[in-house]
Amino acid sequence: MNPKLAFALSAAFAAAACSSPDKPENTVYTPSAEQCTALKQVQIENTRITKAEWSNDGLVGADRMSSLTGGSAFAKQAGAHCVVEGEIGARTGVDGKPYGTKFQMRLPQNWNRKFLFQGGGGVDGFVAPALGSIPVRTSTAIPALARGYAVVSMDGGHPTPTPDFGADPQARLDFAYQSTGKVTQAAKQLIQKLYQTAPQHSYFMGCSNGGREAMIAAQRYPTEFDGVIAANPGFRLSRAAVAEVWDTHQFMKIAPKNSDGRKILANALTQADLDKVSRAVLNRCDAKDGLKDSVINAWESCDFRPEAAGLSPAKTAALKAVFDGAKNSKGEQIYSGWFYDSGINTDDWRRWKLGTSQTAEPDARNVTLGYGSLKWYFMTPPVPDFDFSRFDFDTDTPKTYATGKINDATDTDMSAFKNNGGKFIIVTGISDPVFSAKDQRDWFVQMQRDTPDAENFSRMFMVPGMTHCGRGKAFDDFDPLTALENWHDKGQAPELMPAKGKSFPDRSMPLCAYPKIAVYKGGDENKAESFVCE
Repeated sequence: MNPKLAFALSAAFAAAACSSPDKPENTVYTPSAEQCTALKQVQIENTRITKAEWSNDGLVGADRMSSLTGGSAFAKQAGAHCVVEGEIGARTGVDGKPYGTKFQMRLPQNWNRKFLFQGGGGVDGFVAPALGSIPVRTSTAIPALARGYAVVSMDGGHPTPTPDFGADPQARLDFAYQSTGKVTQAAKQLIQKLYQTAPQHSYFMGCSNGGREAMIAAQRYPTEFDGVIAANPGFRLSRAAVAEVWDTHQFMKIAPKNSDGRKILANALTQADLDKVSRAVLNRCDAKDGLKDSVINAWESCDFRPEAAGLSPAKTAALKAVFDGAKNSKGEQIYSGWFYDSGINTDDWRRWKLGTSQTAEPDARNVTLGYGSLKWYFMTPPVPDFDFSRFDFDTDTPKTYATGKINDATDTDMSAFKNNGGKFIIVTGISDPVFSAKDQRDWFVQMQRDTPDAENFSRMFMVPGMTHCGRGKAFDDFDPLTALENWHDKGQAPELMPAKGKSFPDRSMPLCAYPKIAVYKGGDENKAESFVCE
């Protein structure tokens, strides 16, 4: 390094505050713009810093992939901060394409001595603004960056949001878990350089594939993180990908043909059909929690049968096959079944399972995202020209097992994370159309059996009516980050989270930690205090 540059860097970082990592908790960290831009020259192994700029206005742009990440679809003000971007391990893959793990980090002027890793979504391949939005449809919870967190986001190790990275073995590993470890190390080094101290707490928060990444963080990097929030996590992603094909097969059996004789997936179940099912589910199960209010809090005891919806026999059979879950020819379960819930008639449920396309080219995400991911990434080796109309659930499913071993966050002994002081919060929607809430419930129950004293570090909140990452007819406006903060900072384990939702204006309700549910006890039905968790 140039001696003059080295001296300038040394002076800039020395001015940042005392270099001891044991500073008092009330120390104020206020780096300058000059200290920020000096980060452009920081030496981190196998990493190139491409940007280090000071944002005085604190404006963070909208997340263009917010529908997949649960991030903010709007620009947000977050206070003055330093923006750092870089790439780890730039290389050319075996397919001749460029790879590397790109990241963005935002380090606030007024740092609270906490670090948050923001999960991605879809198959990654993009760097979302590192804002740290709460990954549900909240209008009230403050993003992490605006609270004073240093926040990092990444692209998962490949440059485009397409699954063809599966042709490169290292890109597969990076997407599965290695990019999380690489970016964590780089981010913590940048924090140390700018603030001259390590973070007091390190959290990971994400939804969908970002929720899977959150669980990966807790399971495979248990000493790097002491708080994890996994929302609607695709933790068994390889099996969910097979289930997407299963669902499409069942619906294509009943899909009507257009004038050209081509089947239209979107019309397999009409909106009137789905409305019928939703009403029938509510009629059967809504009042089981003590109040008929269009919210099925007693979701585990819902004993709805699809025959009660009044659909045709063929449509009833298809619906039942989907909700019973993907199976092989012996009737053995490939992927979990699903809970019947009121959110089946919402836009997001249709967006994943059926789509809206009136052509022979479906636009359901189960097809547009699922098929490509399965043939390029989950199947080993990749089969780019695979015909999914001929997918064999006996012989083709095993082709996903190898990727599942590196990708799926299915460990149920989380003792290492717990023993390191970790706190673990899962949030998921009962009506999630792509990752089964039943599968999530079953994993959580098994994890609590396999991890000693699991109740001391883990909580799960199931949200009736919520689809994927905060949509549906649900109380989906809540704040798990504050719950995690209170747990760490004040020792207050979250037994409930207050929640609101656009679908229920002027109402509030508690979300209760599993296995408890919100039960109406009398009083104003619109107020959370009229419910208790039991």
